[in-house]
Amino acid sequence: MPVPPLSAPLAALLLVLAASPALAQEKPSVAFNAGAASDYVFRGVSQTDRDPQVYAGADVSLGAGYAGVWVSNVDFGNGTDAEFDLYAGVQPQVGAVTLDLGVLYYGYVDQPAGSHEDYWEFKATGSMPLGPATLGAGVFWSPENFGKTGDAVYYEANAAVTIPQTRVSVSAALGRQEVRGPDDYTTWNVGVGYALTDNVSLDLRYHDTDAHELGKLYDSSIVGGIKLTF
Repeated sequence: MPVPPLSAPLAALLLVLAASPALAQEKPSVAFNAGAASDYVFRGVSQTDRDPQVYAGADVSLGAGYAGVWVSNVDFGNGTDAEFDLYAGVQPQVGAVTLDLGVLYYGYVDQPAGSHEDYWEFKATGSMPLGPATLGAGVFWSPENFGKTGDAVYYEANAAVTIPQTRVSVSAALGRQEVRGPDDYTTWNVGVGYALTDNVSLDLRYHDTDAHELGKLYDSSIVGGIKLTF
């Protein structure tokens, strides 16, 4: 399936980034990432039917603005083979808080006709340092969620701490996904990361939800992964 043209929200945001005089004085930087994991878990739910994930992405930063693309295999049991995400946003600094205001497009390759899997999402998040820790919170809103199920909101609070004088970090998140209908659920995860080098990191994470009755994809899982940045 070809990548769709940029819609008005994303096109407008990219125009703002390009037209900003402050950003025009900055030299853009490009970063790439690639990795693999034993499962692709998104907001507590497996996207690969509990099978391994391989992914890659690229990000362009320009001052406080950014844009990027990310791709991964998926398996919904209906022929859909891959996910591609397009995103852009700005990260202004307000005192000690770093905001992230952006828009994301989730696209899916080889999805069945009429499944309406593609969707847009808008986000507003913030994070701030607190000693060796970083605290964060955010809200994500979609006007028409995956499967054309109507508007949806996801709330999350998270925290991460790097153990001083080590390459070890500990992080956790608590989220709430609200959609139209009876399928709202709460999800949480906690994990340990280890930086093998400045460019290679490992992560071991426990995921769970309170919606096991919705199927095995919502059950608890332990996921190990490796990520390369360059």
